[in-house]
Amino acid sequence: MEKTVNVRDLIKKNKNTMNISRMSEKLMPKILLGIAVISILTTIGIVITLLAETIEFFKVVSIIEFFTGTVLKPLGENAQFGVLPLLTGTVISSTIAMFVAIPIGLMTAIFLSEYASEKLRRTLKPILEVLAGIPTIVYGFFAFTFVTPLLQKIVPGLESTNILSPGIVMGIMIIPMIASLSEDAMSSVPNAMREGALGLGSTKLEVTWKVVIPAAMSGIVASFVLGISRAIGETMIVTIASGSSKNFTFDVTQSMQTMTAYIVEVTGGEAPAGSTLYYSLYAVAMTLFVFTLIMNLIAQYISRKYREEY
Repeated sequence: MEKTVNVRDLIKKNKNTMNISRMSEKLMPKILLGIAVISILTTIGIVITLLAETIEFFKVVSIIEFFTGTVLKPLGENAQFGVLPLLTGTVISSTIAMFVAIPIGLMTAIFLSEYASEKLRRTLKPILEVLAGIPTIVYGFFAFTFVTPLLQKIVPGLESTNILSPGIVMGIMIIPMIASLSEDAMSSVPNAMREGALGLGSTKLEVTWKVVIPAAMSGIVASFVLGISRAIGETMIVTIASGSSKNFTFDVTQSMQTMTAYIVEVTGGEAPAGSTLYYSLYAVAMTLFVFTLIMNLIAQYISRKYREEY
């Protein structure tokens, strides 16, 4: 026996469905707005916390001494809080990492985007991205137990803890990020541009360097910036492999400390709340925050400039 369908029930059901749909349409923007506001408020809270504690630090230590001092001795009666040793270590390690990551990552992206077959690309790209999922502490022990002993056979005078080894390993860690994002940017370039250049007699290499890369430059620059930010904010690799010596030097064979490693050292030690050592933690963290912010702003300007040109 077939069940009869009541037209009124169908109309009522349709109205209920439409009402639920309308409610969802009205509610969803509010939910998304709330999530966005939470993110903004969290950022503001972090900045306020860092700023408040940093001000307390600068009530005790001169801001000029902090940013121009070349000696960092946070313990003892004659404590000195010069941030330049930490800034130097951070900049040198990040620079070494980018010297490793940018050329290898960009060349890998070019191969995947312009030369690899579709089947090979689908195989290689996930394998490459697996490197991004390896815990950084594993990279740190890899740098300390494998890379450093290997480099000591090549570089004379290389200390057991140094800034060269973690810099290289950070570069290896960043390669997947740069390669993947750059490949996505180059793959988004319309094929009509490639075909037009090839039709004019350009070689594959000329199309890659004179058409594809300039057209995808904003995305490539964005991948470089994310890589640099990742290197600056890296903690475990430099904590394990670069040591805790607060040397103000440009010799990559010596032990140096970065801002992130200093933060780990202070938080892991016995820094009494309210002490100058405790507040120095926030001053260094604020410096790191501002340093990263400035780099991101510069990168946005460069990325926007290339986007306008192409």
